[in-house]
Amino acid sequence: MALIKDRKLAQDSWQLLEAAADGAAPAIPDSGDIVVPLAVWKASREQLTSRTGRVGVCLTGSDEPADIAADLGHFALIAIRFANFADGRGYSTARLLRERYGWRGELRAVGDVQRDQLYYLARCGFDAFALREGEDPQTALTAFNDFSEAYQTSVDRPNPLFRRRESVGSL
Repeated sequence: MALIKDRKLAQDSWQLLEAAADGAAPAIPDSGDIVVPLAVWKASREQLTSRTGRVGVCLTGSDEPADIAADLGHFALIAIRFANFADGRGYSTARLLRERYGWRGELRAVGDVQRDQLYYLARCGFDAFALREGEDPQTALTAFNDFSEAYQTSVDRPNPLFRRRESVGSL
């Protein structure tokens, strides 16, 4: 799986731990950079904060960002899993993390992440994208240039187009 970070191809030092098919929690390694599901963070917080290596948390579309708001200082990365292309809840979660809770660290989209989503994911605050298998990373990089302007506000451009035009006197 290819990783795009800060609009460039990047190496991934993170290990994404996932629950077993039967729902059992994954084994937590003693060292290394790991991303754990929210349920594992809640159940093993002390163990995770005392180990060597950075810790990240992975949220799903049904997880509430408020559940980790008090713990943001413990994370070096927050991943948001997209179960499928049509699941838009992760976009809202990203905006809440950036705008309401002030998250400034890496915000990574994982799961069913496709080229056609990257421009919009970036507008919501994502700065890293783990592309699904089969996506060409070089082609995916072109997604950030699909549009030159957007009318709406976003995490990356908090002023709407009409305000940006007023500020440069081009009305």
